[in-house]
Amino acid sequence: MHSLLLGLAAALAWGIHDLCVRVVSQRTSILTALLTVFAAGAILVAAAALMFGDWQAMTVPAARLAGASGVLFGLGSYALYRAFALGPVKLVAPLIGAYPVLSLGMAMLQGQPVGPGHWLAVAAVVAGVGCIAVFSGKDDSSPLNLQAGGWGLMAAIGFALTFATGQAATQAGAELPVLIVTRVAAILLVAVLALIARAVRFPSRQVLPLLCLMGALDASALGLVIYSGTLPRPEFASVSASLFGLVTVVLAWLLLRESMNRAQWISVAVTFGGIAYLGF
Repeated sequence: MHSLLLGLAAALAWGIHDLCVRVVSQRTSILTALLTVFAAGAILVAAAALMFGDWQAMTVPAARLAGASGVLFGLGSYALYRAFALGPVKLVAPLIGAYPVLSLGMAMLQGQPVGPGHWLAVAAVVAGVGCIAVFSGKDDSSPLNLQAGGWGLMAAIGFALTFATGQAATQAGAELPVLIVTRVAAILLVAVLALIARAVRFPSRQVLPLLCLMGALDASALGLVIYSGTLPRPEFASVSASLFGLVTVVLAWLLLRESMNRAQWISVAVTFGGIAYLGF
């Protein structure tokens, strides 16, 4: 149950983060935004890690897993930004929201008991998140984009592998040191991509505060999911964290006054029903 709650908190943070993406994606490049978001999150994590981190418990295997988790998270985040930049949401959101299926599958391969009820609950979560996008409104006439679908699928795979390796790293070492290594690895990856693309720029003053907020939200969300590796059934945190797409839609309804129809509200109920089942 604790893993689920951590995942839900992460979903809320990532949901707010993705709401902010709608604004910054129109004002700066993807790599500039990612690099700034990751750097801001690293400053936050580094402060906590230096003060409270148990660095003596950090092992070489944990550092390697944390580094791999950071690289995977950087790739998954880049794919997510690219997917939503290409759209449409009704294609991208279900693909990215499907990563819990991969998370539960990896848990099963590691010997965790996964019954038919668990798979049905995950199916409800994925279907609910997907239906939120599918029932996004009759006036949505944006065409399907296979390139966006490919980036969305890459993001789903990247996040599933990120959470699996990150949670394994916490089991082999200390939580806060794992987080800072993960963040540094993600920054290095995005920095290399930015250098290759010659997209190393300092963001404008208008968008910088929002990017810093996104960095804090992103670092907090990833930290919650990775920390769940110290708890029973950490894969449940990965499943419940997939609600970030649904949270974004609900927040858009509350803050941006975007419409929510009956089918979408039913999808919300189905999704939370799946999460509730996993908690028992």
